[in-house]
Amino acid sequence: MGAALDHAQWTELIGVNEYDHVIGSLLVVTFLLLVSLRVRSQSTNNNSLVPSPKFSLTNLFEFLSLDFLLKLLTDIFGSEEKAKKLLPLLGGSFFFIFFSNLLGVFPGFYPATQNLNSTLACASVIFFVYNYMGFKEHGLGYLKHFMGPIIYLAPLMIIIEVVSHLVRPASLSLRLFWNMFGDHLVLQIFSNLTPYIVPAIFIGLGVFVSFLQAFIFTILSSIYISLSTSHDH
Repeated sequence: MGAALDHAQWTELIGVNEYDHVIGSLLVVTFLLLVSLRVRSQSTNNNSLVPSPKFSLTNLFEFLSLDFLLKLLTDIFGSEEKAKKLLPLLGGSFFFIFFSNLLGVFPGFYPATQNLNSTLACASVIFFVYNYMGFKEHGLGYLKHFMGPIIYLAPLMIIIEVVSHLVRPASLSLRLFWNMFGDHLVLQIFSNLTPYIVPAIFIGLGVFVSFLQAFIFTILSSIYISLSTSHDH
């Protein structure tokens, strides 16, 4: 018991196998595709010009994507046009992470974000996108971001900046992974100890944590993109 648990022992401890995160990802992607098709079909209907007074998935997604995410991204980028261009990427990341996190709230489902492979894949996409956008915006001048403001400190600043940029996807993925792992583990423990009432409290907390982690991931991703395309350096 004194030895550290390996990956197989951890997965056995929490009752999952190494492919559950793939199934979870497929479920979330399928759900989001179906909802997006539903929203799109309703948006082409003339009756959809008047918002429905009743709660619906269409209203929920329109609120989260237009009233919440678009305004948030506009504040970060300082331009609604730029925010709209990046909404598919950042909004898609938010919804995928949020609903993947929510899977852990339902008994028998395994959240894709509780596997480091999934969170690292999400973080890697953001890493490549913001560097690509940096080169697209500045050309080779993007490399000046790594050199710092003082030329004779450039060799040191390059090392620091390269390490800092490599840490970003690791930080994004590990923060999301450990938070969801801990949240799911706590919920499972209390559900086994007290199957009534008490787990409901942790389910509510789990929904909040699911939203918060998706929000933090989206905010940090937006900041990284904003920094890479900024002309203030």
